[in-house]
Amino acid sequence: MQVLTAVVGAGTGLLLGLFGSGGTLIAMPTLHFLLHVPARSAIAMAFGIIAMTAAIATCHYWRRGAIDLRVAALFGLFGIGGAYAGARLGALIPAPIHLALFAATMYYSAHRLLFTNTRADEAGMRSDHSALIAAYGLGIGTFAGIVGVGGGFLIVPALILLWRLPVKRAVGTSLVAVAANSLAGFAGYTTSVAISYPIMAVFATSAVCGTFAGSALHRYLPEKTVKLALGLFLATIATYIIGKGRV
Repeated sequence: MQVLTAVVGAGTGLLLGLFGSGGTLIAMPTLHFLLHVPARSAIAMAFGIIAMTAAIATCHYWRRGAIDLRVAALFGLFGIGGAYAGARLGALIPAPIHLALFAATMYYSAHRLLFTNTRADEAGMRSDHSALIAAYGLGIGTFAGIVGVGGGFLIVPALILLWRLPVKRAVGTSLVAVAANSLAGFAGYTTSVAISYPIMAVFATSAVCGTFAGSALHRYLPEKTVKLALGLFLATIATYIIGKGRV
């Protein structure tokens, strides 16, 4: 069981380091379906795992200057409050509603990434819309807390499509908000569900190792390739979740 936990944890970290999202999309179903952790506990544990993993992955992008600090701060600051409130509310929502929101939002984000033609450059960045960035941070944080995800699959497309951040800079910036949202979400769930800290420790340790590989690989991939891969990844996972029909 520990070997399986470590292997899947490494894969989760790889995705998070490469895409800046997707961590909880793998961690939560894996904890529940493969490791037989109860659904609510799996959501809470996935939040804790991704909070630690995303925080460490952020360091790699920071060193390469691939983080927009202003956007990250606004997203993270307002996302924390939203994620905590959303997590408290999410603990009361039936699993089928979680699944519907989860899959529908992933399909939408995948569609925008795959079929919207954008030219992301520094000159096109909407850097003067602080209130709008804060509003998106609050909204995405709240939604992420309710559904049980870090929110990277929402944040990365928003940064690319709305603020015209280059893909690699959007991924690095997203990790800051993902870490903040996940930490707040974990805090919101821990008072109402059981947590297996030994499983979390093994999963998180291997996930951190995976982020090194993911962030290193990201440096050598063209931005169009990363954008295409992220869109296909989101669509694939959404289809899988709908196919399972349950959490």
